Amino acid sequence: MADFLFEIGLEEVPARMIAGAQAELQQRVVKMLERERLVLPSAAIKSFATPRRLAVWISQVEEQQNPLMVETLGPSTKVAFKDGQPTPAAISFANKLGVEVASLRKVPTSKGEYLQAVSFTAARKASEVIAAELPKELAGIYWAKNMYWRPGKPERFVRPVRWMMAMLGAEVVPVSFGGYEAGAVTYGHRVLFGDAAIEVGSPGEYEDALLSGFVIADVEVRRQRIRKALDKVTRAGSPEGAGLRWREDHGLVDKLTQLTEWPSVLMGGFEKEYLALPEEVLVTVMRDHQSYFAVEDKEGKLAPHFLAVLNTETDEAGMAVIRHGNERVLRARFNDARFFWEFDQRVPLVERVKLLENVTFQKDLGSYAAKSERVRELCHRLVDLAAKRGFAVDSNALLDAAALAKTDLTTELVKEFTELQGEVGGLYAKAQGLGEKTADAIYDHYRPESMEAAIARTSEGQLLAIADKADTIAGMFRLGLEPTGSKDPFALRRAANGVVKTLAESEVPLLLSEISKAAESTDEKMIAFFRERLEFYLREAKGQAYDVVKAVLAAGSEDVRDAVARTEAVTAVRGSEDFAAVSAAFKRMKNILAQAKEKGIAAGSNVDAALLTEPTEKALAERSAELANRVSTLRSEKNYKTALEQIATLRPQVDAFFDAVMVMAPDAEVRANRLALLDRVLGDFSGIADFSEIVVAG
Repeated sequence: MADFLFEIGLEEVPARMIAGAQAELQQRVVKMLERERLVLPSAAIKSFATPRRLAVWISQVEEQQNPLMVETLGPSTKVAFKDGQPTPAAISFANKLGVEVASLRKVPTSKGEYLQAVSFTAARKASEVIAAELPKELAGIYWAKNMYWRPGKPERFVRPVRWMMAMLGAEVVPVSFGGYEAGAVTYGHRVLFGDAAIEVGSPGEYEDALLSGFVIADVEVRRQRIRKALDKVTRAGSPEGAGLRWREDHGLVDKLTQLTEWPSVLMGGFEKEYLALPEEVLVTVMRDHQSYFAVEDKEGKLAPHFLAVLNTETDEAGMAVIRHGNERVLRARFNDARFFWEFDQRVPLVERVKLLENVTFQKDLGSYAAKSERVRELCHRLVDLAAKRGFAVDSNALLDAAALAKTDLTTELVKEFTELQGEVGGLYAKAQGLGEKTADAIYDHYRPESMEAAIARTSEGQLLAIADKADTIAGMFRLGLEPTGSKDPFALRRAANGVVKTLAESEVPLLLSEISKAAESTDEKMIAFFRERLEFYLREAKGQAYDVVKAVLAAGSEDVRDAVARTEAVTAVRGSEDFAAVSAAFKRMKNILAQAKEKGIAAGSNVDAALLTEPTEKALAERSAELANRVSTLRSEKNYKTALEQIATLRPQVDAFFDAVMVMAPDAEVRANRLALLDRVLGDFSGIADFSEIVVAG
């Protein structure tokens, strides 16, 4: 056995694509080696990635395939032998597989006795197999965008290939792809090391060899180096007592980890006068346009500093030059932002409403002015619905926010910094004295942008966010533009996710069907779409098991917050033996009732106590009736966990019933009565979840 290492060197790959490609390359290489009987599942594996390379290392790879035994069925023994002698059928079968007739075995099958030949596949060298199979795996890696780079050649990849390395122990594996054949050399940092090749004696030397070339191949090591450098530089640049710290930003750390091979950090500064601009504007400029980290003081307020992560290393004089350049670029961006902020104030938001008539929302749905009016009317309807359930909201502030929410699309600041739409509107509303509730609702109305993001902070913002998203979904569904497969050009799944998440994590007391109807959608597809997104939320955001989610939604999917509570309750009790047993019994009841219906056998309309002849069915009827009232009360109190625990106590009666009673009795009245009993039990106890959907380990 020997360690295997593969590296493909490329022109710089976009940071957002690297992590997925790293994981896929590892998965493909490992599966290929397992498929070809060259590695065991227990083998140690490690993958590497930088902007210029993807690599994977695997331990204990066989240097030659293990032979594979193949058992092949041939003709029946009746056909294969006549008077004890092999017939042409037996001889032909043996010759085809390259074995002697005498080695053929007789094996019994469901169709009788047949001949079987045992043969072994040829064992190829690992280097031969890898050289043949690995290029296919490389070609199969998914990239959001591919490119051709060799005229007249068929291969496509995210960026042009520049080198490859493939080693099994000390032996080079001749993998060919993109016009290159793998060797035993790699390349270091383009600037700090230059173009010289770095020889690698064995796969185990890979990381150290790259370190000598100013490349940290391990993504996690690079990430921690960046975080430590941010801490160190911030402390070093903090005036005594200032207590500066860099503002935590996991997404930016990840991005810069994938943008660098040898990261270092410098601190720069800017004039305090820029702090008069809203913090959101300054942070967006630093983060989204320059990939800088913001710096804050011990009170959490923005400080006039920034942190830049460089893909190089230099002395203090070099750092001073780089710092000056970064400060100059940032100052120019801040000046632009300040100009746009001041320029936009000349036209108040209320005067910008008419400008929305010139901004198209969607060609068949009209302008943003039309959308704003629809959203305002929808907010009015949602307020009325929510008020009936005691939900407090400032309707005037909400309706004002709905009318003005999209007006920042006409501002120069949003045209320049599109990431700030919504937030800019909220900031302008506050600066123009339109009221805190109105301003906050406008600021938050795009929230949540993802399943990880926070929902709107206020009840007005939550209702506006729901209305804005629901209007978009309803409009697109009316036009037949609902998502199909992986295609979702109008981000309707994200919009529906936002509605579901807002309902789940706020006190907004609206049902999904009510929102759909209020948005003037009668399309059943929209309700099904919301339900699908609720299932996604429960599984992906809440981490609930598939069968639990299916069971809960089968019992009702209109009230999102209630569905979350029921799911959590089922998860809390599903591990108990009694609950598992009752779930299995309920599945049996459901199957019996379904089979009876298919055969045209009707259940009784009510349970007739006089027809309960067996002690066990009487016990089930009495105990279930007693429990039904208790469970109903607990359900009305939304005490779902206790209700489920009570349902599980029905196990002894259910088990005894199925042990002693034949449901499909010969007597038609008794049979119908027993079916009615099962139907009543299912109906009484399936309001929290359809327990027949719970998968019980056998």
